[in-house]
Amino acid sequence: MSASALWLQLESADADHSVALGPALEAIAWNEAGLIPVIAQRYDSGEVLMLAWMNRSALEETLHSGQVCYWSRSRQQLWRKGETSGHRQRLLSAHLDCDGDALLLRVEQQGPACHTGRPSCFYNELDEEGLRVAVSRPT
Repeated sequence: MSASALWLQLESADADHSVALGPALEAIAWNEAGLIPVIAQRYDSGEVLMLAWMNRSALEETLHSGQVCYWSRSRQQLWRKGETSGHRQRLLSAHLDCDGDALLLRVEQQGPACHTGRPSCFYNELDEEGLRVAVSRPT
């Protein structure tokens, strides 16, 4: 079954319809670099923590280990969230969007999600007047 056929089939599927992991991973709309954008969301509050990228290896490792692993575009290697800082993300659930080109992870975050020490990477607020830092760096 083609990737587009799979997504069309899922659009009309009832709850609990399932597809094996292999065909599901094959159907993901990986970009030209073999990546998919991933939003990490705190499971208990719904707060959006960060946006990152995964390749197939990072997604498979995350699904199998339960610890979130991303692909670092700058270092060109797997990035196991919290490996050096201890601020790990434990996967509670993973969700693909309706056409398979974006991933939402519901996670249990240990410590801050952002490398700046802020709880979320989305601490800059934009409006018609400009940009404002809405959350201070911890001291």
